Amino acid sequence: MNRRKIALSVALVGALALVSGCSSGGAGEGSDDPNAEFEFWSFTGIGQKDSVDRYREKNPDAKVKLSEVGSTTETATALTAALAGGRVPDLVMIQNDDLPKFLENPGNFVDLRTLGGDDLGDDYLDWAIGGATAEDGSIIGIPTDVGGLSFAYRADLFEAAGLPTDPAEVAEMWSTWDGFIEMGKKYTAATGEPFVDNVETSVFFSTVNQVSEKYYSPDGELIYDSNPEVEEAFDVAVRTYEAGISASIPAWSSGWAPGKANAAFAVTTAPSWMLAGFKTDAPETEGKWRIASIPGVGGNWGGSVIAIPARADNPEAAWQYIETMLSPEGQTEHFATTGTFPAAKDALESEEVKGYTDPFFGDSPVGATLSESVLQFNSFHNGPDTSAIGAALLNALVDMEAGNVKPADAWKTGLDSAKAALGG
Repeated sequence: MNRRKIALSVALVGALALVSGCSSGGAGEGSDDPNAEFEFWSFTGIGQKDSVDRYREKNPDAKVKLSEVGSTTETATALTAALAGGRVPDLVMIQNDDLPKFLENPGNFVDLRTLGGDDLGDDYLDWAIGGATAEDGSIIGIPTDVGGLSFAYRADLFEAAGLPTDPAEVAEMWSTWDGFIEMGKKYTAATGEPFVDNVETSVFFSTVNQVSEKYYSPDGELIYDSNPEVEEAFDVAVRTYEAGISASIPAWSSGWAPGKANAAFAVTTAPSWMLAGFKTDAPETEGKWRIASIPGVGGNWGGSVIAIPARADNPEAAWQYIETMLSPEGQTEHFATTGTFPAAKDALESEEVKGYTDPFFGDSPVGATLSESVLQFNSFHNGPDTSAIGAALLNALVDMEAGNVKPADAWKTGLDSAKAALGG
């Protein structure tokens, strides 16, 4: 999810209110032919065409109409309109950040337990399947992937600064966020150059996804403005900025992709879904980057599920796709061809995933690092306004790095923006 998508997700909050509530449902009244043509709405940039092509190879009788609707937010907005009375797809991909709003009305979707049994969620990470489980116990989506966190760093720049370059040694040196800041100071003192690309995504989005409680309590109460864990995560970002080690280049800004190539920074966040972007943005840096675990304990940023709307014309055909492609075996295959990181437990423990390395990243233990990240991840309750709150806090840090907000005022600015976004 990029900064534009983060900001746009706030608009989804209002749009989703249009969807009326109803009780959880089983499969709809559509065709029970597993080989009927079904329409699949996906968002762009995640290799879903590859998955559909492989499905057709496995099931030559299958007929799939894949529509890549647009960004994650655009896909969710289109789904919202469809659920409010338009024509729904048979299968739809929903990003995890957008799930809480859809979970408020689980009856808009098929309870997939009616198709796959009560033990349907056992194959997947508990927190990943939990994010798609409504209060009544219905499962409205199966996880397609998760967004294990790591940091990418330039080994050549670290070596020039007199810092270790081996991923295990680097991870040990920045095992805490204080250690990360101190390492950054050493780098900047040695080179005169910034250490990290920015503090809003590389630092705050990492630290705030390592908490035990985030913006909501386990029972759904808003606590973002009183939760010391969130304030501490925000403070780590502020302290990183005050240390003078940030390039203040926002992710997905015009200077960010060139910055990877021209050594404008040495470290940036690297959730699993972002790794392919390094090869696109800076192909000439092949072999210079390394991947290491982030400071603290694990983390996750991103992930999606696939759901079947209750009014789908061909739920059985859609379910057959889910059974085939989102099984542990299917997710392992998808990772091998696209790099999309699995949510299935057996896939995460497989040698194909845990043993994966990549010469672009100096044969770093990419698979093992990302697997460990999601296996250690502390899950927390996400509510309907999680995206809006996160966007407000992130944008306050962007404004701080742009010189528009003083570091001492950034936390209050973020809280005020969050309250405004929530109508407070």
